[in-house]
Amino acid sequence: MAEVINMPRLSDTMEEGTVAKWLKKVGDKVEEGDILAEIETDKATMEFESFHEGTLLHIGIQEGDGAPVDSLLAIIGDEGEDISALLNGGGTESKESADAPEAKAEESPAEPASAPAEIPEGVEVITMPRLSDTMEEGTVASWLKKVGDEVEEGDILAEIETDKATMEFESFYSGKLLYVGIQEGEGAPVDSLLAIIGPEGTDVDAVLKAQAGGGSAASAPKEEAAPKEESKKEEAPKTEATTSQDGGRIFVSPLAKKIAEEKGIDLANVKGSGDNGRIVKRDVESYQPSQAAPAAEKPAESAASVAPISLPVGEESVEEVKNSSMRKAITKHLSASKFTAPHFYLTIEVDMDNAKASRAQINNLPDTKVSFNDMVLKACAMALKKHPQVNTTWTDDATIYKHHIHMGVAVAVDEGLVVPVIKFADHLSLTQLGTAVKDLAGRARTKKIKPDEMEGSTFTVSNLGMFGIQEFTSIINKPNSAILSVGAIVEKPVVKNGEIVVGNTMKVTLACDHRTVDGAVGAQFLQTLRAYLENPVTMLA
Repeated sequence: MAEVINMPRLSDTMEEGTVAKWLKKVGDKVEEGDILAEIETDKATMEFESFHEGTLLHIGIQEGDGAPVDSLLAIIGDEGEDISALLNGGGTESKESADAPEAKAEESPAEPASAPAEIPEGVEVITMPRLSDTMEEGTVASWLKKVGDEVEEGDILAEIETDKATMEFESFYSGKLLYVGIQEGEGAPVDSLLAIIGPEGTDVDAVLKAQAGGGSAASAPKEEAAPKEESKKEEAPKTEATTSQDGGRIFVSPLAKKIAEEKGIDLANVKGSGDNGRIVKRDVESYQPSQAAPAAEKPAESAASVAPISLPVGEESVEEVKNSSMRKAITKHLSASKFTAPHFYLTIEVDMDNAKASRAQINNLPDTKVSFNDMVLKACAMALKKHPQVNTTWTDDATIYKHHIHMGVAVAVDEGLVVPVIKFADHLSLTQLGTAVKDLAGRARTKKIKPDEMEGSTFTVSNLGMFGIQEFTSIINKPNSAILSVGAIVEKPVVKNGEIVVGNTMKVTLACDHRTVDGAVGAQFLQTLRAYLENPVTMLA
């Protein structure tokens, strides 16, 4: 069956996109994961990949043309498939009058194409946006509006967790929030039904049926989460439904239900604090059973009479934390790098005495603050200019030499790891590098960083020296060919001019992709890096 592909929302502020280039033409075979087109957004030009397989049957937006988000971009289906109903929308009636018997039989499949016309005027169906170029699904971290609230254009509807960051998602429409399709903590693929906004009194059931093309799936929920939970509850053991105090069904979130099952808690005894008495995670976690109940469940008294010894009393407990979209993306990205790129590692020890003295002098200047990490970034940028083989990307057909230097800086955040990118780092001074790093790292930790600010790195630096780590190795950040791991500066005895003196040293380890960087090339890069760090004045020229 043909799949309609709409203009995606590739950034949180994108309202329309322009097709910069089609990489497939009508009639071409398309595999899942193939790049269909390059789409220019309000922030960057991104590759847009297909999530469907088949033949490209129709292109709705030509190269150079722009269109609003959710406009018809393309149709993918079986070769020779009739897509006239999808193109004509409500044109099925004329077909029906032309040949009544066949049209009647095909009436049901044609409904999805005409469904949008059945959505009342002024009602807007909002789908899970694609907030980064690699995002395949999103998780609603929190709703900032609830069903029944008034929404103005520009209001923040929800915080959505992508594979890269948690971002605020704003509404492009005004009206009342009529329906929420994805609950807090739940994930869903891009383009899944997220919410419905429209005038008060709108028949939400009718909108859901129109959105789903009249399928039975649309008739399940009526208001927010309760119907969803109700249908799930009907599949639960009957004792849960019959042991509630009022004899009715128990409304419970999936996560709360799972925790209750793990802890052996009877949900009939738990009071829900959610909407309409719905039991949520906090209710189960804070539930304290009465003293009588545990006593009835303790079959250990006979054992105690046999062996009256004092044993520690406690309760085994575990907590299952759902993997975030960011954690899944980190796992996928680093696994792909580790298992495809043949890594090797080179470590040197750098004399940091001059660097410490130079930093102290620089920081004595007014309005100037430079860190050792800034020095490392500057030294790397300058060393990459002299060793372009390290500033490359491997492909099956060629090695791509990057003439620009975009420095990735690994930053730890609560959910995992992000890599903000300092563009054209070789053109920045030490103080400019420091300012850029502070700005990007700060916005990464507060979840205000933009997707395009974490893309395009050609080399990456990971520094754990501030945590006292003296030496470590990192996994290469694809598509880079190398990553530098920076340890702590350690004060220790060293030999200088034949005498043992107190010195300051720092170990750095370069992880290299052996397909693009040979051992000698990596060693030469580190020699140049050491020369800059041990003689910081050369970086000020």
